[in-house]
Amino acid sequence: MSKPTMSKTPDGVQMAMIASRMQSIARKMQNTLFRTARSGILNTAHDFSCVVLTADCKLLAAAESLPNHTFVGPDLMCQAVLKHHPILKRGDCFLHNSPYEGNSHAADHCMIVPVIDDGGTLRFFVLAKAHQGDCGNSRPSTYLADVKDVYEEGALIFSALKIQENHQTNQDIVRMCRARIRVPDQWWGDFLASMGAVRIGERELLALGNDVGWDLLDGYADRWFDYSEQRMIEAIRKLSSGRKTMLSVHDPIPGLPDGIPITTHIEIDSEAAMVHIDLTDNPDCQPCGLNLTEATSRSAAMIGVFNAIMDHHVPANAGSFRRIEVKVRENCCVGIPRHPASCSVATTNLADHVTNPVQRAIAELSPGYGQADTGPIQPPGLGVISGRDPRNGDTPFVNQIHIGISGGAGTPASDGFLSIIHAGNAGMCYIDSVEVDELQFPILIADRHLLQDSEGAGTFRGAPSIYSEYGPLGAEKFTILYAADGTITPASGTVGGGPGGKTRAALRRVDGSVDEQPSCAAVTVRQGERMISHSAGGGGYGNPLKRDAERVLHDVAEGWVSVERAKSVYGVAFTGTPEDDTLSMDTGQTAQLRMNAS
Repeated sequence: MSKPTMSKTPDGVQMAMIASRMQSIARKMQNTLFRTARSGILNTAHDFSCVVLTADCKLLAAAESLPNHTFVGPDLMCQAVLKHHPILKRGDCFLHNSPYEGNSHAADHCMIVPVIDDGGTLRFFVLAKAHQGDCGNSRPSTYLADVKDVYEEGALIFSALKIQENHQTNQDIVRMCRARIRVPDQWWGDFLASMGAVRIGERELLALGNDVGWDLLDGYADRWFDYSEQRMIEAIRKLSSGRKTMLSVHDPIPGLPDGIPITTHIEIDSEAAMVHIDLTDNPDCQPCGLNLTEATSRSAAMIGVFNAIMDHHVPANAGSFRRIEVKVRENCCVGIPRHPASCSVATTNLADHVTNPVQRAIAELSPGYGQADTGPIQPPGLGVISGRDPRNGDTPFVNQIHIGISGGAGTPASDGFLSIIHAGNAGMCYIDSVEVDELQFPILIADRHLLQDSEGAGTFRGAPSIYSEYGPLGAEKFTILYAADGTITPASGTVGGGPGGKTRAALRRVDGSVDEQPSCAAVTVRQGERMISHSAGGGGYGNPLKRDAERVLHDVAEGWVSVERAKSVYGVAFTGTPEDDTLSMDTGQTAQLRMNAS
């Protein structure tokens, strides 16, 4: 490949124009994948990300993508492509999902295309990361928490595999995948959707380069990174300098009866405008599927910082990332995994025990910033269901469902985001439509509602838990695999806020009796039975007695908070009842309650 020409510095108008074009390219990739994918995890839940990177593997632009997919990982994976394939040509495409070389976990299949100009020079990379309904695991789930290593996990793992050359797909690899994956047609549809997304990104970047010139685009990237770094500098300098060590523990799972303790050291240097996070003081990789990858370890820490600075004008790219140092070590459960450690659940559970302590530490160091804990994840309402669908010739189905999951953390300025789902995806995934799920699968969703008094109380409260109840309809049975955290330790509040509700798993039998289920399990649900799920509530931010009483009135009227809890926790009294629509605030008694409590 020939060397690129010297870059030119664009002016302000050109910067704005190119930034808009870059974002539109990422959105075109995203819309292509969303509208053409076959599996529900993509075309309903939106568990995918599309990004543009520079030729030297720096994140430049992302559409409405998941931070735990994009903050760190695309850079490492493109570096792996360059390492294994130093000579790149137009028409190449690479399939990559190795957790040991930059990916999040094996279930996230990534398509990577190098964007080569007419002179043979590498200009950009485009990458589409898409969570799979099935990835060849030993059991029908993409989240296996209780496996001892990657061999027991069983996923197909590809390390910068050239899946296309001269735009022609390697059909040998396709046949191998179709033979190993339980839902081959679904996988193939998602494969084509991802391929279409990266090829559209390639096409649009080539058109942009021809329109404005490659040297101007090089100059744009340099200036865009510098601008983004400056915005992050300004945000960090609003924080107070200080150090904090936070302790957090994941629930026990099979094989690890004491759970997994995580220690996070956070230092803010506001004068130097740097945030330092040290994850090295933690256990080695564990004999389970919860180990994080390098990408998810570092991303989880960085997400906590972005959540905490309360400045949504800071672009998330390689420029702003310069101001966050995350220290990790090899063979650590929240660091760099060593083969054959399993990282099957690397995007969620332990990642929460990095993100949440960071955002909570910043809240305690700098009140008015930071957040409480986002609710732990993976209750049965977010499980992977599998079975056979008699409506479609008894064909197999495997897919993750997003029936009932909430968890948003209270912040200094707002109540918890009701449908954030998970700290690491930042609300970019969607709650499933009941009707769509019932069309796609032989399932009946019998109930879904918010659980009263499950919010983390605070000046700004956490999101309440979601109750969901579902089971097979038409099918004799199906299996639900899930790995719930937060059944023992709930999401913590901060600066005086309270904890959120705990997760729960239970099974309603045909006779109506309810049996509690383990936090991590594979449960077979038969016709007439229903799985019960409580998602975790988010932690609260600030003293509940300082919450705007009108907000408390709203929550009681909606049924999210009981009259009794409003009085005892928030110090707000009422006359009338919500049931007969006569509820109103008793301002005199409220003032007295709050004065007595203070």
